[in-house]
Amino acid sequence: MEKQKFTNCHIYNDVNELSCAVAEQFVKLGNDSIQRHGRFTVALSGGSTPKILYNALVQHYNAAIDWSKVWFFWSDERYVQEDHPDSNAGMARQHLLQPLHIPEKNIYPAPTIHTDPVQAATEYENTIHRELPGSGIPRFELILLGLGDDGHTASLFPETAALHEQQRLVAANLVTKMSKWRITFTFPLLNSAKNIIFLVAGENKARVIHDILVNKKNYPATQICPFNGQLLWYLDKSAAGMILH
Repeated sequence: MEKQKFTNCHIYNDVNELSCAVAEQFVKLGNDSIQRHGRFTVALSGGSTPKILYNALVQHYNAAIDWSKVWFFWSDERYVQEDHPDSNAGMARQHLLQPLHIPEKNIYPAPTIHTDPVQAATEYENTIHRELPGSGIPRFELILLGLGDDGHTASLFPETAALHEQQRLVAANLVTKMSKWRITFTFPLLNSAKNIIFLVAGENKARVIHDILVNKKNYPATQICPFNGQLLWYLDKSAAGMILH
């Protein structure tokens, strides 16, 4: 691992080393949460890098935590059913939840069976309130996030309506450039988390990483700043190429 210029940024040689480090942090946070609260609430992300993380958790950490006490949600979802190859929940089931035999009662995917994505977002928000009760905005113990080369995170894409949402915790977001609906956590819910981890790999992310961490350019991901929590960036050397000099 490289010596860090940023206190909340961890850089690894490749995506496999990165994923093992995040898996170790996942288990550390999880065991601490289970000891304190009796469970660990996590919001997963989609994409190729989380898939490698999921495989690392299954292969190396399946006995390191009480998985029956981990509750799984998703920070965003494509508006397709779970058996569709683009489904974030479907990918996580295949690579993480089924191999670890996670009880169905612990799995809370965004509903994507409605004809109206706004109804689905409302239903998911209600589910989160029910399963993470308490006063104020629900607080996830951990939210995993990815980063697009356009600076988007979750399904908060540049120039989309959900970027400006301050009341709703979950929004139906129309991504015009794709002509697709997405279900996404909004900034109020994301920034209420106790821990947020970005997983970013690949040379195509180097420019946007530099713009966010060094230039503080106004991308959606730049607005991830936990109100009272920890934000960590886990990068491989390719993604960190422009901040290592």
